[in-house]
Parts: sequence; structure tokens; C-alpha cells
Amino acid sequence: MSHPTPPPLPSSAPDPEPGPESEPAIDSTAGATPTPTPTPTAEPVLSVTGLHRSFGRFAAVDGLDLSVHAGEIYGFLGVNGAGKTTTIRMLMGIIAPDRGTIELLGEKSKRTTLKQKQHIGYVSQDQTFYPWMTAEMLGKFVGGLYPTWDAAEYRRLLAVLEVPANRKVSGLSGGMRVKLALALAIAPRPPLLILDEPTAGLDPVARREFLEIITHQAREYGRTTFFSTHLLDEVERAADRVGIIHQGKKRFEGRLDELQRRVREITLSAGAPLPVGFQVWRELDLTQTETGPEYRLIVEADSASWENAGVLGRKLPLDDIFIACVGISTTRL
Repeated sequence: MSHPTPPPLPSSAPDPEPGPESEPAIDSTAGATPTPTPTPTAEPVLSVTGLHRSFGRFAAVDGLDLSVHAGEIYGFLGVNGAGKTTTIRMLMGIIAPDRGTIELLGEKSKRTTLKQKQHIGYVSQDQTFYPWMTAEMLGKFVGGLYPTWDAAEYRRLLAVLEVPANRKVSGLSGGMRVKLALALAIAPRPPLLILDEPTAGLDPVARREFLEIITHQAREYGRTTFFSTHLLDEVERAADRVGIIHQGKKRFEGRLDELQRRVREITLSAGAPLPVGFQVWRELDLTQTETGPEYRLIVEADSASWENAGVLGRKLPLDDIFIACVGISTTRL
């Protein structure tokens, strides 16, 4: 039996750097009264099909499919350079896909339209503000661009987030700037939030606080939230479902408990066939036993295949699964 060479660890090369971005594209559903917390449904608020984007010969996003349901928090997980930021830039219409379709809030298009953007609260990976403006001035500036801007809600958010309204942006810490960006994004009460690695560069306390804020917003106001991250603990803490991307391709989409049921560790004797429906994600090691050489493998299969094979497998911690997932081998033994 021929076994694959263990796949290389993922590259740490970053996504192509985004160009200058405009102020957050935000708008709202009106009303100051919190809506009842919805249960996530099968109705997609955001979906992409066959999304491609290349930069020269480099395919940053390669045939990506994903679907985000109404009322859920969706964690878009991948290592640096996996294609997360490029995907979000396409979702926001900052760059156009080479191929594929994007559907936002029931409207399908090849490139996100201004009308669609007006119903999205967006926080980019790098917050770009006029440094001489204060938070209060920024609110008036952005509010003037959107007729449905809720000035009272914005002031409330600044107070709750403890962002000084009269301090210049140049005098705000990184964490304060992220909170300011979030306030600008959600003040008009949009039905969908898209957040591109919003906690990058934050200390652990600020990261946790930010996750609690977006979780509260989703649960209290029923906002569908799509956020990208390279940190597994963030999706464990906040996400209802997760999509894992690596080298521009989707590796998994679903609940984390489902991922743990599908991906397990098994031991396989050299020469023994891999059970039907199983796929090797990572070859861990080869050991010599009294009965001959044995391979320790991380494998993936659906519940029917596990049941038919009669193999239990060892449950794995999520970090081991994630590492195996982004180093996936498609070779079947």
C-alpha cells in the first residue's frame, strides 16, 4: 500500500493587501425597539457560488461556495493568506470576482451593488478614519450619507462602548478604533454585519469584549453576523456555524460539533484498505508493532460511513482538527 506524504503546513503568506477603502458601507432597518431574537433558519441571507478571484497566476479564492443563514453568527476561519479578506472584499463590492455569483439579502449579482451595501454593516480589517475627526464628528459625517442613520443609537453605542465622543481618532487606541468602527456599522441597525478580522491586533481582554458585543447584538437584535478570523477560540466562543477556508477553497462548513463527529483519529495496519467513504486529512506517524507497521491517521467521513465501517476512532480536540483541515490531503489510500 502506498501512503501519501504528509501535506505541508499552510503558508503564512498574507492575502493581497487591500487598497484604500471608503467609510463603512452601512445602513439600516429602522426602529429603536429591539426585535425578538430569531432562531437561525435555513433561509440564506448571504451566499456565494463558485466564487473565483485571481491576482496574476495566484488564485486567492478558488471556487468558493458558502451559505449564511438568517439570524446566525458565522465564523469564517482560516490561516493568514487563506483568502478571507479577498472573499470579504468581493462581498462588499470593493473588488469584482472573476467568476461566480454573490447573493445578499435575497438579491443575486456578480458584484455587490450600492443598494445591497446600504443594508450591510461593515468593519474592515484596518480601520481608516480621518485622524483629525472626533467620534462625534464621524457620526455626523457618516450619518449625513445615510437617510436612515440613527443618531440616538450611535450616541448610545459610544457610551456603552466607552468611546470618547470628543477625542480625535488619532488619540484613540487600536481597541477604541475597532469599537468606533463597530458603532458606525451598527448604529443604523443593518440586518447583516460583515466583519473582516475585527479583533486583529487587540489584546485578549479587548478581543473577548468585542466578541461579547457582537454576540449580544446578534442575539438581542437578530442581526446575521459574518466574521472572519484565524483564531479557533473566537469561533468556539461566538459562532453558530463555521466555514473553514484554505488556499482559497472551502474545506468545511457546518457546526463545530459536527466537525468533531466527522473527523477522528484511527490506526490502520499497513496494507489494509481505507474504509469506504473515508478521506485522509493528515498522516500523523508510522509505528512498528508486533503485528507489523501501523499508520496513525486523521480521517474524515460522514456518519453513515463511520457506522458502516464499524470503526469508532478517537475524538480529537478542535485545534488538531483545524491543523489537519488546512493541511488536507485529497489522496485516498
